[in-house]
Amino acid sequence: MQISSRFTMAIHMFACIDTFQDMKMTSDFMAGSIGTNPVIIRKLLQQLKAAGLVEVSRGTGGVTITRPLNEITFLDIYNAVECNPDEALFRFHENPNQKCPVGRNIHHVLDDKLSAVQKAMEKELAGITLADVKNDISIRIAEEQ
Repeated sequence: MQISSRFTMAIHMFACIDTFQDMKMTSDFMAGSIGTNPVIIRKLLQQLKAAGLVEVSRGTGGVTITRPLNEITFLDIYNAVECNPDEALFRFHENPNQKCPVGRNIHHVLDDKLSAVQKAMEKELAGITLADVKNDISIRIAEEQ
């Protein structure tokens, strides 16, 4: 199982937006900090905007965060960029052989277990906010000076 880099890139974007509040935040700037293409950043911004986490100014650019950082959790970000609300963390292979005793029963055996794992992950993600990231970034930057 692997969560795509969209999740960590989105968190990086929020850290840039917050850290560099005094300047107009653009997809080009964030792409330079993250080390990726601005097109990828713009797609992530669209997803974050659709989730109500950021506002994006058209034309000359500029991104603002819509809520206080302590009100935006990792779960909010994960849900915005990684999955559809109806999508489970684990994808099940679609056609287990019903003639095989394992294939016939694998869903029944794994469904509850995988659901419990997903709920545990979501609980952990819900307990971490962007304020935690801001605090940790501030400490690391101060240590470098």
